[in-house]
Amino acid sequence: MKMLKKVILVLILFSISITLVAVGNGYDMYKSALEKMPLEEKVNCIREKQNYAKIEELPQMYINAVISVEDHRFYKHDGIDIIAICRATVNDIKVLKLVEGGSTITQQLAKNIYFTQEKKFTRKFAEIFMAFKIEKNYSKDEILELYLNTSYFGDGYYTAKEACIGYFDKQLNQMDYYEMILLAGIPNAPTVYAPTKNPELAKQRQKQVIDKMIKYKYLTKEEADKILNEHDEY
Repeated sequence: MKMLKKVILVLILFSISITLVAVGNGYDMYKSALEKMPLEEKVNCIREKQNYAKIEELPQMYINAVISVEDHRFYKHDGIDIIAICRATVNDIKVLKLVEGGSTITQQLAKNIYFTQEKKFTRKFAEIFMAFKIEKNYSKDEILELYLNTSYFGDGYYTAKEACIGYFDKQLNQMDYYEMILLAGIPNAPTVYAPTKNPELAKQRQKQVIDKMIKYKYLTKEEADKILNEHDEY
């Protein structure tokens, strides 16, 4: 029993040491990113992009769909979602690798504009530091706006407006609810859910978004069924 306790203690200390190293390296990565290009300068460059869409141009149903499926506590947290992180940590420990990040929209924005998509603990901590920096300097609406103008939607589209024009041949305010919900699901895995590549998978993902919208009370089951049925009839 004493030996077992010693082994457990050693493992705990080892885990703490590894975590502290990752946190330190993550902070260095975060600082290095800002030294290369300060946050304000980075944001200004993004806002100058062609097909950049301001929050006022984004339909409310589309915003509701994005928040439901990506980060339903977006307007309540300060950059990270502790509940989501704890859930993701448990799932990662089960398989002994990073498979679920628990990332908020703010963290995803940090990743989009400063870091790679590679799943590493060091990058994850750098992303968290950057998320706090972003939340300190920008409002929630500004963060959401920036996120939807830096996410990849497949087929070479890097803003919601580009994707809307490319996939539906419409401006953002011309989309119907069916298209808004479909578009909201694409950035999770754009090469998989792009409707031009895998229309059936895109519809499956759309159904996942709808289920989340019902769960978080952005839609009723009846409203969701009407959206799907009217489109099928059309």
